[in-house]
Amino acid sequence: MNADHAIFGWDVGGAHIKVCMLTESGELHDIVQWPCPLWQGLEHLERVIDSVFERWPRARGSHARHAVTMTGEMVDLFADRAEGVRVLVDTLAQRLGPNTRFFAGAAGWLEAKACEAQWRAVASANWLATAQWVAHRLENAVLMDIGSTTTDIVPIVAGRVAARGCNDATRLVSGELVYQGVVRTPLCGVAHRIEFRGEEANVMNEWFATTADVYRLTGELWPAHDQHASADNGPKTLVASRARIARTIGRDARDASENEWRDFAFEWREKQMRILAANLDGVIAAHPVLQRSPLVGAGCGRFLTEVLARETGRAFIDFSDLADAPGAGKEQREWIATCAPSVAVALLTQHENTVAHPGA
Repeated sequence: MNADHAIFGWDVGGAHIKVCMLTESGELHDIVQWPCPLWQGLEHLERVIDSVFERWPRARGSHARHAVTMTGEMVDLFADRAEGVRVLVDTLAQRLGPNTRFFAGAAGWLEAKACEAQWRAVASANWLATAQWVAHRLENAVLMDIGSTTTDIVPIVAGRVAARGCNDATRLVSGELVYQGVVRTPLCGVAHRIEFRGEEANVMNEWFATTADVYRLTGELWPAHDQHASADNGPKTLVASRARIARTIGRDARDASENEWRDFAFEWREKQMRILAANLDGVIAAHPVLQRSPLVGAGCGRFLTEVLARETGRAFIDFSDLADAPGAGKEQREWIATCAPSVAVALLTQHENTVAHPGA
């Protein structure tokens, strides 16, 4: 690969944009996640693109290659998903240049002009990019990408992606897409009743707290992943998190001790774990060969995948172990796994180039 031909992998979501840089030697040089509340306006995407060019001046060069996948087309900024794909593709292609291709699953890689007609293949295909890379490295496995908002559960059988669903609608039916994450999910979307001090209470259906509050209190949420405002726009402290989760059951933080609220956070964690476990069981039930196969953990919430692997007696493989980055340090490995779709589209592009041009 020519020294000017770095590959930039993009995962353009509705809440975050994740970008990685693959050097001319095929090494993952840098990975960043930017918060991007796309539903509030396209200017947030423009701002992130500016940040990418500032961080990596080579990204705006005529020889830079950009590989893009997305989920941001579904935000309510757009009238429908077709418009979302069209607007995002047009914006990215205009800003990133002619060497920009869009991941479209079975349809391959598309130039910008082909995306409008094949928007269904481009829309929300980031899970498939990650799964294709995992299938390139493992024969049988289950990918669990637990992010800030959603969880993807994707079966890999005989080195191929074996998902029953092919888009958001069908994956929600199959249980391969679960709207549960470790940062932005409102707690009233995790459980309608929950136990506190030995009694089960109804949960208030109000946006009082999110799962970020839970995982701050359990100590499992890495602060760098805590990029979005809290439910009340208040501080992201343990004190404030206790107050927010207390509100979900009609209480104040002063009504119980710090340890009791921490125990309550673990009760919420258990509720979310059971939702994920039930969907994982459903996916595996459709593929008996996967009964003892490893779980591959990706996303900022993959600590829960590791717990599920331990509970079910399975091996756990971190996505970063599959990303051809032997020299990566702990923090870079964290971002490789968190930003798995952006890393996957870059690696798939690089692998395709190597196969097409061996020795290049």
